[in-house]
Amino acid sequence: MEGTIGIIAKIMIGVVALEHLYILWIEMFAWETKGKKTFTSLPSHLFAETKNLAANQGLYNGFLAAGLIWSLLIEDAHWQQHVALFFLGCVIIAAIYGALTAAKSIFFKQGLPALIAFVFTVIA
Repeated sequence: MEGTIGIIAKIMIGVVALEHLYILWIEMFAWETKGKKTFTSLPSHLFAETKNLAANQGLYNGFLAAGLIWSLLIEDAHWQQHVALFFLGCVIIAAIYGALTAAKSIFFKQGLPALIAFVFTVIA
């Protein structure tokens, strides 16, 4: 990925990766504090009971972030693009599923940035 479009694509990939690292932190390490403030639709008493479940979800978000960061470190432009598209596609699919099953805002918070990064990556 070269040129201005390629730089925008890499920045967007980085933004999506950082977002998923933040989600990892909330779900794995701050579920009963920041998690309560973030996931306001859940009753407060459920946070202690669902701590392990949330940590598992956080780990998966970490894998998505790791794949996106890895894509930025690949030197071969062809493979860099393919790895980035794969992990961005995973984020988009997860956001669509989350929007359908949990909260529509998930698509806008997680899916839309990934979709924008996906488009820029394809164009680059």
